[in-house]
Amino acid sequence: MRAQLAGAWRAGVGGTARALAPGLVACAVVGAASSFLAQHYGAPVMLFALLLGMAMNFLSAQGPCSAGIDFAARQVLRIGIALLGLRITAAQVAALGWEPAALVVGAVAVTILLSIAAARAMGFDARFGLLTGGATAICGASAALALAAALPAHPLKERATLFTVIGVSALSTLAMVLYPLIVRALGLPDAQAGLFLGATIHDVAQVVGAGYSISTPAGDAATLVKLMRVATLLPVILLAALLTRKGAAADAERPPLLPGFALAFAALVAVNSLGWIPQPVQAAGTGLSRWCLLAAIAAIGMKTQLRELAGVGWRPVLLMVGETAFLAALVAAFLRTSS
Repeated sequence: MRAQLAGAWRAGVGGTARALAPGLVACAVVGAASSFLAQHYGAPVMLFALLLGMAMNFLSAQGPCSAGIDFAARQVLRIGIALLGLRITAAQVAALGWEPAALVVGAVAVTILLSIAAARAMGFDARFGLLTGGATAICGASAALALAAALPAHPLKERATLFTVIGVSALSTLAMVLYPLIVRALGLPDAQAGLFLGATIHDVAQVVGAGYSISTPAGDAATLVKLMRVATLLPVILLAALLTRKGAAADAERPPLLPGFALAFAALVAVNSLGWIPQPVQAAGTGLSRWCLLAAIAAIGMKTQLRELAGVGWRPVLLMVGETAFLAALVAAFLRTSS
């Protein structure tokens, strides 16, 4: 009997692996191509993964790749987000001091709340404001993917997620080019320049690029401030889950108060802060997180119809540009009053 059960289990696992393999391989190939292009042409790797995934949209139709693409867009995404916790330690957050920490927490909270209010005023669902505001205020494409994973399924969710990732990646790249010119024109010292860049640019890679283009001290400060913003991802995910549960119908299935990937993220931050994770393991986990997120965003691109994305109109673009401009103005005002 045990042998029969073991054989059935192996057959089931093998069948699932065979069903998922074609789609997962397709997502991995797109991720590898995106990484190659990003290294040679300097554009955001997430944006390349999205665009190449959208070009491979035909793979998501009924066929051998469909199941693996769905799996990558959901489960692989959650694994990648959880592993982001390996980037952060409590010591890094404490090293910022209370003023930058207060700025980061305040800017994240105000930007998200204003984004939700602006989205409602423009006729969008509040969850779209939470998605775009969280991506702008926290860590760009990674935050958009994490928040989307925490929100319940709805017909426009994947389209909204894709638009947010494209928008925040494009705006982050533009900020990486323009913001160092702005801080030089303002004559900000390295510490304040790093604080501005780390508190306003959306994606981690663009923050690093902008900061170290000014100086090593500015790059170090920008990276630490950015990590503080990444650390706010967990409470914002919790807020998203709470709002979703509150707004759900009585007979509807409610999402968990805190998704499993968010718990794993928090656990990895805690363990990493204790110094229990060897450096090689930490580096490997961070690299795996990057590849998981690349595969997931490629899968989301494959699942998106271009004609649907083309129909979003100008209002979502205006919303995201407004959020970005507001965050930059808020941080600049803080630096001006504190200097």
